[in-house]
Amino acid sequence: MAETPLLDRSRWTTALDELTEAHAGESVSIEVLDPEIGHQYEAQRLPFSYLGYDPKDDVVIVAVGGQSSQYPVVLRHMVQHPKEIDVATAGVPEAAVRVLDQEDTATLISFFPVTSGTES
Repeated sequence: MAETPLLDRSRWTTALDELTEAHAGESVSIEVLDPEIGHQYEAQRLPFSYLGYDPKDDVVIVAVGGQSSQYPVVLRHMVQHPKEIDVATAGVPEAAVRVLDQEDTATLISFFPVTSGTES
């Protein structure tokens, strides 16, 4: 995602709200890329619920599940005090969002369209 321009902080709330609307019904994977402990998945291809930025608490929240009996509980991953957000939606196999926190830990949220007849 190095060639993707960073979002201006003033656009974070609007941009993430637009992504939530654009990717409704898709699945997401959430990966945490920590410089000290390495790469870990928080969620793999679970139903996407929402992605947002709360400026009051200075936190990015991505939520999965909570929309069906198969995944009845909403699980949230939070990135406190993010310093960068960039979005790749054009010219990539999957749309993705990268959120970088103050300790340079990156959270990568990748979107996957659900093909008819298959559900994650």
